[in-house]
Amino acid sequence: MSDASQTNVTPPLWQDALTLCRDLQRGSITAQELMANVYARIDALNPKLNALVALLPQDQAMALAAAADALPAEQRGPLHGLPMAPKDALAVSGFATTWGFAGFANQVESDDEELVARLRRAGALFIGHSNMPEFGLGSHTFNELYGHTLNPYDLSKTPGGSSGGAAVALAADLLPLADGSDLGGSLRNPASFCNVVGFRPSIGRMPFNRGFGWYGRMVTTGPMAKTVPDAALLFSVMAGPDAGDPLTLPDPGTTFLDALEPMTATEIQDLRIAVSTDLGGLAIAPPVAEIITQAAATMADLGATVVNDHPNLDGAMDVFQVQRAAGLRLLAMRLQSLDPNWRDAIKETARWNIEKGLALTADDLMQAELARSQIYRRVAEFFQHHDALILPAAQVPPFDANLDWVHEINGVTMPTYIDWMAVCCMLSVTGLPCISVPGGFTDDGLPVGVQIVGKPRGDLALLRIASAFEQATGHGQRRPDLSQLP
Repeated sequence: MSDASQTNVTPPLWQDALTLCRDLQRGSITAQELMANVYARIDALNPKLNALVALLPQDQAMALAAAADALPAEQRGPLHGLPMAPKDALAVSGFATTWGFAGFANQVESDDEELVARLRRAGALFIGHSNMPEFGLGSHTFNELYGHTLNPYDLSKTPGGSSGGAAVALAADLLPLADGSDLGGSLRNPASFCNVVGFRPSIGRMPFNRGFGWYGRMVTTGPMAKTVPDAALLFSVMAGPDAGDPLTLPDPGTTFLDALEPMTATEIQDLRIAVSTDLGGLAIAPPVAEIITQAAATMADLGATVVNDHPNLDGAMDVFQVQRAAGLRLLAMRLQSLDPNWRDAIKETARWNIEKGLALTADDLMQAELARSQIYRRVAEFFQHHDALILPAAQVPPFDANLDWVHEINGVTMPTYIDWMAVCCMLSVTGLPCISVPGGFTDDGLPVGVQIVGKPRGDLALLRIASAFEQATGHGQRRPDLSQLP
């Protein structure tokens, strides 16, 4: 549903970010016009959705836009004049990076981290942050500092997480583009729950400046957008070599603008695509499995060869649990320096996961790394025979916002707050590029995303395959009914 029937909400000035950014560069839309439009929508919708936090006062945002409009055309970057609100895990000069935790709320940044600096050089204007769960843990966006973020397709449901604020901002057209990050599905799950696109690139595509540079590297930032071409545009700015990253990949970000070129019928017919509704036995809600089956049929109708198959990921969830927990030891050190009684100040699931990390032994870490190497070899062999793998992007549709996490699926109990996300976590272990694209809706109108996994370092090819699927289905064009909000 478009905003045409929503008389209390100012319609967005844009239909897609690609066209908008070109209009901003040419001056056919001014940054001030866009900023005023964005703030009108934020004022009307964000109080209920709670997608964006720590927002600049509008007069300050308008001053940024006026300065952008004063730039001559030859100095305008690809994101010239575009309002953005980076995820609250990214350091933006002048804003606190809270990670959804009250204890970090007063730590205002003096510098941009590299990803933010790239966006700023491209012309983006920063107006706040997008909300996230405490420390980014759990695919459900709520915290005691800023509260719950709600799903615009159904206010009683979660938008997922941890990039939930970003996904909601896109779905409700509060912003044209957004960023996210993904350790165990934090780009893919909220994209699935909010009917938008979330792209988890190959490890090394994005600048990286926190945690372990080598060991247990599973987390990456990535673009979120309403469409795959819009995501490719943002990715072209965000991606590229980072001299300080030991795993950086050499391709410049502009390489991925080639994803804007549609696949030909012959190229699609040459594809060999594997599909699995459950990745070899995971509990998957029936409406999700049905939509994955439909997605496979769509690709077959386009002419691709589609087979039921999946890589052997035995042990991947154990590796994920160990290496995720190991990374949280760094968080424990930061919390301890802040408050010796930090355990009493954080949510229960975060405390459990950090304690798991503190209890790990050297042997645990070594065995996980050895197992991960074996898994990668098996996956690399699998993708010598397949161009992509279609899976669920989340094992369930959006769930009740008052539920802390999904405790069971189809009568199968989930042992921890992470296990219901295994269909994403297990792929994170491989480091492969993955994307969630709108896949359809349940009978009661809840979005379900399709996860497409690409070959090792096959980011460009994956974006083009995802775009072909998107064009064939059009599921992303179904908008939430925002008349329920004002």
